[in-house]
Amino acid sequence: MEKLVESLDIPSYAVVIKSSDIYELLESTRDNKLIAVILRGPSNKTLREKIIAKVNVEYSKLSEVIVDYIIRSLSSRYPSLIKDFLENSSTLKLAEYLYRRRSKSSKTLQLYAYFIMRFSEWIGMAPDKLIQSCFNNEGLRDERAIAEAEKNIDLWLGELESFGLTSKTLNLARASIKTFYEVNRVDLKIPKLGRSTITYHDRAPTPEELQKIIEIADLRGKVIVSMLALGGFRIGTLAKLKYRHVKHDLEKGITPIHIHVEAAITKGKYHDYDTFVGAEAVEYLKLYFEQRRKGTEKIPPENITDESPLIRAYSKEVKPLTEKQISRIVHELYLRAGLCSRVGKSRYDLRAHSLRKYFRTQLAALGLPSDYIEYMMGHTISTYHDIKMKGVEFLRNIYASSGLSIKPKTRIGKLEMLKEFARLLGLNPERVVLEEALSKPWRTVVAPAERAEEHISILQEKIRSLLGINREQLIFGSR
Repeated sequence: MEKLVESLDIPSYAVVIKSSDIYELLESTRDNKLIAVILRGPSNKTLREKIIAKVNVEYSKLSEVIVDYIIRSLSSRYPSLIKDFLENSSTLKLAEYLYRRRSKSSKTLQLYAYFIMRFSEWIGMAPDKLIQSCFNNEGLRDERAIAEAEKNIDLWLGELESFGLTSKTLNLARASIKTFYEVNRVDLKIPKLGRSTITYHDRAPTPEELQKIIEIADLRGKVIVSMLALGGFRIGTLAKLKYRHVKHDLEKGITPIHIHVEAAITKGKYHDYDTFVGAEAVEYLKLYFEQRRKGTEKIPPENITDESPLIRAYSKEVKPLTEKQISRIVHELYLRAGLCSRVGKSRYDLRAHSLRKYFRTQLAALGLPSDYIEYMMGHTISTYHDIKMKGVEFLRNIYASSGLSIKPKTRIGKLEMLKEFARLLGLNPERVVLEEALSKPWRTVVAPAERAEEHISILQEKIRSLLGINREQLIFGSR
């Protein structure tokens, strides 16, 4: 590190206190202030010019954590903002607020940093100067200066609006600036903007469209698409899943696979939840991990451990795919399949998030109650604890009973014949099976063959009851 210190003109009295994959953190032995040297930027690529920031805070364990939060959040997308964000006390306070009082979300910090620094540049004042201008020499609120700040912010928002930004984006910009000032003891009255409306609508792909994507995707792509469509994951959550999340059921041959999602890897980090993935995703997962263990032209043989990323990047070093990389892969598959249509200048009607919509719309169409769908998507609902208390096997059973899939069933067996017969009688066979699953929480069904037999039995009983005949008279009842 001595050579690095010399070459980057860092004071010789600065001592390295932390070395990470993307930055070095030093402490001045004179004033205990921190110095950050950022070495890598987006996609973990080495920066041509190292970024050196003299952090406007003394060393403490908390300040070390906040600096790490800022650097890791901004280096992936806005490395040019890191220096200013670390060197202003006001933005450090904002980062601490987002980390300690909010969700610790890197995306939230990225958005806030982008809008704050954009406003700072527009008005020609550093973040600390923006806050200082709101107080007089005695440290009291300067109401005239605050009114001027409110006027300038509203004018800036008008400038953004003139560029055609959506109302949602404008409201995000307003919230970012308002929170920044509030965290620094300045309450502003910024005029409210128009109601946030959805300007560009994305849609859920159809089963036929998903089949087309699956057909052209490589094995990793098949895993991504099937996991998102059949598990209802957020992109960010899928990127954080490890082998341990699927290990037990995958190695035991239990289908559908149960995946417990911890609060730490959810969007708001508010609570954990449970979801499942069906046979199609399970088959792709098995083949994918077998491929990784053997190695390919793109990756060397891999020793799969509990902490191995569920979906990895094509690199010699084992690294998980990022949220952005997963979104790009899905988008490219849409384009290759000829499915994307533009809505607006830069949006498409199908996005990576649309696969999560597929999960919701298909389960709803199959008759699964909305509260169960919301729970499996990780949403906060009033019945969260009631559903969670029913247990994994109950939830597995109703997920399996829904019959959620991508590819259509090609073989017409006894179960499919019964379903067709039920439809002729005016019954909805999927709803019949689901209602039975919901009413029998003690049932545990894990093997596909066992599940099919149970569904046959349920439909036979319903048809027999409807027709008023005994089991022996039902033509599908012979074994």
